Amino acid sequence: MSAHTAPSRPPRLAPFLAAYDKLLARWPVPVEPLTVRTAHGTTRINACGPADGHPLVLLHGGGATSTMWYANVGAWAGAGHRVLAIDLIGDPGRSVHDGTPLGDVPGLLGWLDAVLDQLGVPAADFCGHSYGAWIALEYALHAPARVSRLALLDPTLCFAGYRPGYLLRVLPLFLPRRTPARARSYLDWDATDGPRTDPDWRELYALGYADFPASPVITGPRPTPTRLGTLTTPLLALYAEHSRAHDPHRTAVATHQAVPHATVTTVPGASHHNLPMTAAPEVNHQVLNFLTPGRT
Repeated sequence: MSAHTAPSRPPRLAPFLAAYDKLLARWPVPVEPLTVRTAHGTTRINACGPADGHPLVLLHGGGATSTMWYANVGAWAGAGHRVLAIDLIGDPGRSVHDGTPLGDVPGLLGWLDAVLDQLGVPAADFCGHSYGAWIALEYALHAPARVSRLALLDPTLCFAGYRPGYLLRVLPLFLPRRTPARARSYLDWDATDGPRTDPDWRELYALGYADFPASPVITGPRPTPTRLGTLTTPLLALYAEHSRAHDPHRTAVATHQAVPHATVTTVPGASHHNLPMTAAPEVNHQVLNFLTPGRT
């Protein structure tokens, strides 16, 4: 692994970085901040757990940053996993996209290849949330030998499309003149039917949305049934009961149809963005049981 000093950041990002550090300080286990360099820039990884534990790569949702795993890493690291929570490059966080553009989905997956190479990780378990779940699934299809087990938390554009009403509500987020208030309003709407969003994470998300230099979002079409039919990696999919992104029941059925060997569960009371945080006891239990077959 090669480590580098993180580049300096624009002064306007100071409130965002302070909010990032505030949430990271809530992690209940010691954190080892790692920075590796690829052709696309510097990537920040917040690592915890025993150095000799089997790696567990965490990929956050869009705009969420790796700090969002504050309610999960204690359980997973405490069970012996070497947790590697990555800040997606080009997304709000402490990764810096100051190299070549990612360009397309193969570029995004190639960046992740390079990060794992730099970390000296030949294979790992993967857990992704929302957009991070889509990346994790695409990566498992791209490099199946590097993904031991795959846990997806309310994955989007993996097995079903978005609700039309969700797309209409999200559209204003992509309009100019981004403000923290717009992001806060979106998160509050998302959590209407579930527990309130954690205030520290809500503020971090809002500041990142408004002030972080935006890179083009790399995404692609939903994997085809033919591609999904090639997936042999053990798969866990957890859906939020009150997800506004998609219909959780229909998406769960579609997951079973696409990947018959998958374990699919709906988590009661949770909304899309809140799932890893407010439903942490259930999520942590489900993921640990999946990552450790035979565990009681």
